[in-house]
Amino acid sequence: MKKKVLFLCTGNSCRSQMAEGLLRHKAKDSFEVASAGTNPHPVNPLAVKIMEEIGVDISGHSSKSVNKFLNQEFDYIITVCNQANETCPIFPGRTKSIHWDLKDPAQAEGSEEEKLKTFRQIRKELMSRIEDFIS
Repeated sequence: MKKKVLFLCTGNSCRSQMAEGLLRHKAKDSFEVASAGTNPHPVNPLAVKIMEEIGVDISGHSSKSVNKFLNQEFDYIITVCNQANETCPIFPGRTKSIHWDLKDPAQAEGSEEEKLKTFRQIRKELMSRIEDFIS
């Protein structure tokens, strides 16, 4: 039976979307994975762009509210920002909570290339954490 994972952040526009795509890509069919936000915003086009660079397509992803998942059981809830960690609701079942405090790439300033550099750094951090999580 597949383990169920929910990545949770505030906007569900960057970090959690990238994490969802990476886990799905890396672990293939080993996990059932979703992402949500406590205050969802549209998926950030720069997140889509930097994921395409490594062959992970998240262009079909959409932002979802955590409320959509409140009555579902998950094996893991992984928060990727402090705000989501502090406001994460209680889920039914025997859920293991994991917290990864990652900088919000949507807050990056400067030229598009400077912003992409920040997104790529967060992608790299997520890849490392997801590889550790899988193993």
